[in-house]
Amino acid sequence: MDLYKYHEKHVRVVTRFGDTITGVADYFPSEYCLHEYGEDEDCVIIGDILVYNSSIVSIEEIEVHGTAELRTERLKLRRYRPEDAIDLYRAFGTDSSTYEYTGWNPYATEEMALETVRRFITGYEDEHFYAWVLDSDDVLFGTIGAYDYSGDRIEVGYSIIRPVRGRGYATEALKAVLIYLTENEGIPCVTAWCAASNIGSVRTLEKAGMKRVRTEKSGLAVGDRVFDKLTYEYRRPL
Repeated sequence: MDLYKYHEKHVRVVTRFGDTITGVADYFPSEYCLHEYGEDEDCVIIGDILVYNSSIVSIEEIEVHGTAELRTERLKLRRYRPEDAIDLYRAFGTDSSTYEYTGWNPYATEEMALETVRRFITGYEDEHFYAWVLDSDDVLFGTIGAYDYSGDRIEVGYSIIRPVRGRGYATEALKAVLIYLTENEGIPCVTAWCAASNIGSVRTLEKAGMKRVRTEKSGLAVGDRVFDKLTYEYRRPL
């Protein structure tokens, strides 16, 4: 069967061994998919499972909801894993710039990071819960999520690790999430906010296609500092 058409698609595969495997398929031709037994043949890899063409009984593209794996040019947006907690503590918990404009640091200690990751993993049971890790070649680059779903709108937020800031990863991830939430999940409006002084976030939101809809003078208090608060919206293009 033609496996290439399922490349980077969400699929359900049934094998002749009785296994059912779901996830995003990565297609590999025979020259890159050496067969342990018999002649080489093409295959798909779903997660860390390699499935040869000859072992597939059926494969179909499926509709997914909630925190589905997303792909961009440079990133994989995936679900949190328990082992992410320590990396998140090291990347964000100890870096005050991460929460400079929010005052919110769910990774401030290793224990808090572990509890946050556990809570997110449990949250995946809700099809309107959205929380992704930004992964590049198995290296954690940041996080992005959408919260406070109300039926017609949801709020999005993100964080990028310090070493890769300014390289467009936040914009790349945000664009993918905005499209997914409005087109796949059917949520009419996605909102976000940032401090007016946070120039990096202002640029990210606007480059991703979000429009500023409100400015609140001194609307954001973080500790003993006060900032103007900017609110943005994204709606699916007509």
